[in-house]
Amino acid sequence: MSKQPQLPEIQSGSRRHPGAGLRQGRYQTKGRKVDPVALEEVQAILGTWPRERRRLVRFLHDIQDEYGHLTSRHLAALAQEVNLSQAQVYEVATFYSQFIVVGDTDATPPGAVVRVCDGLSCEMAGAGQLIKDCKQKFGQDALVIKSPCMGRCDHAPVASVNKRHVDVATAEKLAEVIQARNFDPVIPAYKSMEEYVAAGGYELLKACHAGKYERETIINTILESDLRGFGGAGYAAGRKWQSVYKLPKPKVLVVNFDESEMGTFKDRHYAEQDPHRMLEGILIAAWTCEAYQTYIYLRDEYHYIRRILNAEIGRLDKAGLTDHCRIYPIRGAGAYICGERSAMLESIEGRRGYPRLKDPRTTVVGLYGIPTLINNAETLYWVRDIIEKGPEWYRNQGRNGRQCPRSFSVTGRINQPGVKLAAAGITMNQLIQEYCGGMQEGHAFKGYTVGGSAGGILPASLADIPLDFGTLEEYGCSIGSAAIIVFSDKDRIQDVVLNLMRFLKDESCGQCTPCRVGTEKAVRLLEQAQWNEELLNDLCTVMEDASICGLGMSAPHPIRSALRYFRDELELI
Repeated sequence: MSKQPQLPEIQSGSRRHPGAGLRQGRYQTKGRKVDPVALEEVQAILGTWPRERRRLVRFLHDIQDEYGHLTSRHLAALAQEVNLSQAQVYEVATFYSQFIVVGDTDATPPGAVVRVCDGLSCEMAGAGQLIKDCKQKFGQDALVIKSPCMGRCDHAPVASVNKRHVDVATAEKLAEVIQARNFDPVIPAYKSMEEYVAAGGYELLKACHAGKYERETIINTILESDLRGFGGAGYAAGRKWQSVYKLPKPKVLVVNFDESEMGTFKDRHYAEQDPHRMLEGILIAAWTCEAYQTYIYLRDEYHYIRRILNAEIGRLDKAGLTDHCRIYPIRGAGAYICGERSAMLESIEGRRGYPRLKDPRTTVVGLYGIPTLINNAETLYWVRDIIEKGPEWYRNQGRNGRQCPRSFSVTGRINQPGVKLAAAGITMNQLIQEYCGGMQEGHAFKGYTVGGSAGGILPASLADIPLDFGTLEEYGCSIGSAAIIVFSDKDRIQDVVLNLMRFLKDESCGQCTPCRVGTEKAVRLLEQAQWNEELLNDLCTVMEDASICGLGMSAPHPIRSALRYFRDELELI
C-alpha cells in the first residue's frame, strides 16, 4: 500500500479561498438507498484508507480499476463512506473523461475499452476512419469511444485498450491486444537510478543538504538563468521560488504533469527517458523553498509514466533522499482544464477541476489553503543542469536574438515528428528543415498551429518568425507549451479550426457561461458551409472578455487566425 500524505494543520481563522481546503460533508447523506452488497464491495476496495474528501478521485479510480466502470450503486455506497451527498460524488465522477459511469439498469460495458484519439495530429493520420473500423470490427466485444489527445501525437494515430497504448494504430493491432487480454502498459527503457547516480546524479541534492549551497544562492541562479514555466504561461521560475520561499511554513510543491494540451508530449518524453533528472529537480526546488511535501499531478493517460515514478520514488525513499520532502504522485482523471493551476489544485483536493478566482494567488493560498509552489515538469527537469553548469550555459543557447533552449513537440505533415530540443528563437522553416526531415512527400507546407489547441494558427508565409515567448503575440498567437502541428495543402483550414474548437468545447469545464456556451455555439457556426464572420467575431469578443480562465479567453485564437490569415479559403457571409 502506498504511503499516506500527512496534511498540515490549518487554523480555522486563516484567510482561505472558498474553494480551498478540506470541507465537511453531510452527517447523513441523502439520495437513493445504499445497497449493502455494494457497500461491502466499496469498503473492501477502500481498505484502511481514511475516508476523506480529498481522496475521492483516487477512490473512484480504485473502484473503476476493479470493475472496469462505475455504477450508481457503487457511487451511492462511496458517498456514504466519504460522508458526502450522492450528488457531490456523481458530479465528480461524471466530470472527468476517464471515468465510465453507468446506471444500475444500463448494460454493463465490455471488459475492453478502446479509446481512439481524435486530436488534430491523429485526425490527419486517419483517426476518423480508425474509429469507424473499430466499431465495425469489435461490435459488442469492446466499447469504442473517442478520446481527447493522449500525449503520443508523434505516433499518430494513437489508441488505447484499457491501460495499454497502441501506436500507429489499426483495428487489426487493437484486435490482437484485445484477444491477448494483455492490457498492462508497456514500460519503455529509461535511465535507471544506478545509471543516473553513476553520472553524478543526486550529488547536487546531497550538497544542498550538507549546507554547501544557500537557498538564496539557488534562487538567484534560477533567476539569472531566465528559466521559464514551460506549461504555457512562461512565468519566470525564479520569481515563483522567491515568492514561496519568503512565505511562512508549511509549504508544498505541486508539479504540473497534466500535459493535456493538444499536440504536447515533451514532459512525457523527458520522464520516460531520464526520470531522475526531473525528480532531483523536484527535490532541489522543495529544499530551496522549504516545501515539506510534493504532489506530482500526472494525467491518467500516462499509465506507464505512473509505473516508472512509483517505482523510482520508492527507491528514493529507501535511499533517504526524500526525508526532507515526501513525493506523492497524484492520478488525474482526464480533464484538459486541470492544466490550469487552480483547477489542478481543486482536482487534487477531490473535486471537479473548476478554476478558482485569481485572488488570492495560489502561491499564498494554494493546495489545502497553504503556500504552494507550482512548476511544470519540464521546468524542474532543467534545474540540476542550470545549477551545475551555470545560468550562462542555459541562457546562451538562443538563436535569432533570443536566449535559452526550447523543447518543441512537433507533429503533423512532417517526416520526423517528435520532441525537438532546439534554441529558442528558431523559426518554423528552420525547425522543419533542420530537425523534422522536411515535409512528407506530396505535401506542401501550408501553415502550423502554435501553442497547442488555443495558441493560434499561422500560415507558411509567416514561418520565419522567431519562436519564443513574446514573439508571436503581435500575430495573434502565443508559443504556450511549444506544441506545433504542421498542416499542408492537402488539409482544409476549416477542418483544422473545427477540430481545435471541438476539443475546446469538450474540454470546457462549464463553470462560466461565456466559455461553456460560447465554445458550443462556435462549433455550430464553424460546421456551416459559410461562416458568419460578424457573429463569430462577436462571439470571440464575449469569450475573450468575460471567461473566468485562460481556456475561454484563448479559445477564439484559432477562429481569429483563420479569419486573419486564411480568408481566401473561407466562404464568409
